[in-house]
Amino acid sequence: MSDDDAAVTAVTAVRSVTVGVPLRWLAAGWRDFLANPLPSAFYGACFALMGFLIYFVFGRAYQYVSALVTGFFLVGPFLAIGLYDLSRRRERGQPPWLAPTLDAWRPNVGSVGIFALVLCVILLVWARASLVVFALFFTYEMPDLHGFLAQLVSFRHGEFLLAYLCVGGFFAVLVFAISVVSVPMMLDRNTDGITASLTSLRAFAANVPAMIVWGLLIVMLVALGFATWFAGLVVIVPVIGHATWHAYRDLVA
Repeated sequence: MSDDDAAVTAVTAVRSVTVGVPLRWLAAGWRDFLANPLPSAFYGACFALMGFLIYFVFGRAYQYVSALVTGFFLVGPFLAIGLYDLSRRRERGQPPWLAPTLDAWRPNVGSVGIFALVLCVILLVWARASLVVFALFFTYEMPDLHGFLAQLVSFRHGEFLLAYLCVGGFFAVLVFAISVVSVPMMLDRNTDGITASLTSLRAFAANVPAMIVWGLLIVMLVALGFATWFAGLVVIVPVIGHATWHAYRDLVA
């Protein structure tokens, strides 16, 4: 085996973990947050600001809000790269400074940029698919937000909700599978986007029960952040970002 083949094998090797390990990742992420409170909160505040902007700009067009908020989940792995770097700096015993993490993507800008472009394309496709689902079930006139929520609660459009969840779930699982460890891996090992994405897919396939638990934890925590008018995201998003770094460390050999 050549040196290049050995390097590829080493990069793509993955480990299996138990179903309860995601809780340990969150605990490690919380410790990283406590060790780097101000720079971590800076990134959390950026996510909270995004939530506020989405709400105020598109507050009267909920059909767009749904796509944009879901897109929040899609581009999260890329935007959290500074949090991954903070965890790496703590792991290496380096000072928890914010400035060096702001351009942590620079050493591997090509691969990270291409991966970000892929995520943006998926986001755009999802946004279009979301509007198509709305158009198929609300053919005459879009109800206002209160009327729409009332219809959902009364299950008058149960078939719409089922279709929307199926389409959105497909995109969510796709993005989650290719980004579980890909961005931390590109940051840490300067790998290309294809290798990182394939490694992420292999890690996901080898640990489906743990990945289900991890995905549900992320969704519930981010939903909690939304329920607090985005203020909770200042802490929740950094903890998830730091935890993702520890997930990468456990899943990639």
